[in-house]
Amino acid sequence: MLIDPLSDVLSLLKPRSYVSGGFSAAGDWSIQFTRNDGIKCYAVVSGECWLSVEGVLEPVRLTKGDGFLLPNGRPFRLASDLKLAPTDAATVYAAKREGGFVTCNGGGELLIVGSYFALAGSHANILLKMLPPIVHLRKKSDQAALRWAVERMMEELRSPQPGSFLVAQHLAHMMLVQALRLYMLDGATAGVGWLFALVDKQMSLAINSMHHDPARRWTLDALALCAGMSRSRFARKFKETVGMTAMEYLTRWRMLLAGDRLANSSDPISIIAPALGYESESAFSAAFKRVMGCSPRQYSLVESPNSLTVGEKGKIPAANRST
Repeated sequence: MLIDPLSDVLSLLKPRSYVSGGFSAAGDWSIQFTRNDGIKCYAVVSGECWLSVEGVLEPVRLTKGDGFLLPNGRPFRLASDLKLAPTDAATVYAAKREGGFVTCNGGGELLIVGSYFALAGSHANILLKMLPPIVHLRKKSDQAALRWAVERMMEELRSPQPGSFLVAQHLAHMMLVQALRLYMLDGATAGVGWLFALVDKQMSLAINSMHHDPARRWTLDALALCAGMSRSRFARKFKETVGMTAMEYLTRWRMLLAGDRLANSSDPISIIAPALGYESESAFSAAFKRVMGCSPRQYSLVESPNSLTVGEKGKIPAANRST
């Protein structure tokens, strides 16, 4: 079975659910969350509240059944009333969790469950920057698609059994993938970027081909043939749909793959370069620096799991670990 591009991308991001849990509130409350380096994925089980994200002019009213992603790591606030002075999330989440739940004012009116995903590597921003600060899933059909995973997570959190931690982790990943699927399939939110291009049959065929065989000497003619289009029409549509040319996308995908191998394997450039379609190490290194912003050697030193820098990145502040 071939791996699809969405699975490819999420595999490179290596989303690791650091915390899965719930938040329950009642009365008047307002909580401020700080900037983080990952994705937060939530579902509103009961009640309603306001969500305000830094840089977004209009707050979002969340109601029972809504799902939402915060993929850009911006500071945000959840509140019963946004006019209230906020309490820092670190203060609220410092309290002991009962069954994986944190409560505010005794809880009981609002219930939200979800997870915080830390992402591997500094390339995460390259992959996610086309997503808006808030991915809001409010359609009844979308809510139904998320409901099973949410209900199962609730059971695991409230009544832990042997293996509950691992089950909750897998359920959190299911929520993340399902939320991204629903968002990209929502015609009302269609935008420009690789995620939306996967919905287009012709563009998806070309992207699948590049992902399946990144070492091939792809040309515009060959990719147009995969998509069943003329060269000029394919080139124009790809740029309009993805936001970059097909060759730029191919180079970026190859460099993201290269970055993953540099960080997580001992393969030298002499092996990585030809495996990704480059005949010379110099051409590969030049392309890598152009896309990733540093040389392959620098990237390997910084992103390697054994590097001190990555270890420091893994120390997530308490407020950011909260769900």
